[in-house]
Amino acid sequence: MTELSRTPARLHRRTILRASVLAGAGFTLFAPLGFRALARQESYTIAFIQGVIGDNFYITMDCGARAKAAEIGNITINTQGPERFDQTLQTPILNAVVQNKPNAIMIAPNDRRGMIAPIQAAIDAGIPVLCVDTTVESDIQLGNVSTDNVEGGRLAARGLAEAIGKKGKVFVVNVKPGISTTDQREEGFAEAIKKEFPDIQYLGQEYCDDDANIAAQITSARLQSDPDLAGIFGTNLFAAQGAAAALRQQGLQGKVKLVGFDAGPTQVQDLRSGATDLLIAQHPGDIGEVAVQLLDDYLKNGTKPNPKNQVTGATIVTRDNIDDPDVKRYLYVSECSAYELTNATAVPAEEATPSGEATPVA
Repeated sequence: MTELSRTPARLHRRTILRASVLAGAGFTLFAPLGFRALARQESYTIAFIQGVIGDNFYITMDCGARAKAAEIGNITINTQGPERFDQTLQTPILNAVVQNKPNAIMIAPNDRRGMIAPIQAAIDAGIPVLCVDTTVESDIQLGNVSTDNVEGGRLAARGLAEAIGKKGKVFVVNVKPGISTTDQREEGFAEAIKKEFPDIQYLGQEYCDDDANIAAQITSARLQSDPDLAGIFGTNLFAAQGAAAALRQQGLQGKVKLVGFDAGPTQVQDLRSGATDLLIAQHPGDIGEVAVQLLDDYLKNGTKPNPKNQVTGATIVTRDNIDDPDVKRYLYVSECSAYELTNATAVPAEEATPSGEATPVA
């Protein structure tokens, strides 16, 4: 058994961030009039617009947000999301939310360019917008809270490389182009394979449109065209779920190694059954908790997130460590009664593990 299989791995070396990242600055007489008015309010409404409704990743994030709101005691969370990860479906939801005039919006944008204008419209209406998980190619948002996805991709590459003996063919089942998080995961994966594993041939990526059925079709086709395929990386819950289904259908689970990003109930079941060999669990509940705390600080006294870009951790999940309490706490939930407040913190994005530096597994 390797160190990778025995020991939970965290994406960042720091597990505790200085309290000043999340602590609000004191209110002063020089605060803008708008913030003085907000500070006198007894309660706030935060609209949470998920990337897609029904995804255990976003359900867990919502649970984290609600748990933090309940702890603070003066915040109501209203949650909505599109049926598919599609900016044409998310935009009208955002527009309708703006009409209801919440005090703030936290949103997982469905497209890093296409959602800039709708978010700007919300800001122009006087509503602060914080991006969670995904983001936009702009500086208009109040801040960003996400997983360090490039390093998460590197982590997936290293885990898959060890699983296949550091040689053979691998490919990636991705979601769709233009999504900041999954683009970054593939970037980190490809970078680590190229730099660290010369005997592994990277066959590139194919997109499943965030649909597990399409992911299964893509994987089945790849298994036919490359019968000597050694490993697969699914960049999100649906990509990995579909890849696992294809491996089961062809009786190749355990033979073709699979690393999945995310740790929803179906993926956990796939890991336990052997259809998946390794999971990279994000900490979506932490993202929700941090986002609500940041917005509460801003609404009460105008304190902007400092730094603007903050990241939370990720944990390697294997069959050997899945029941470890320090790992099990990061498995995604399907409803909020199973969620426990973690009082999470984040680290500045610039303090995340730099490119080319090995990720510790112990």
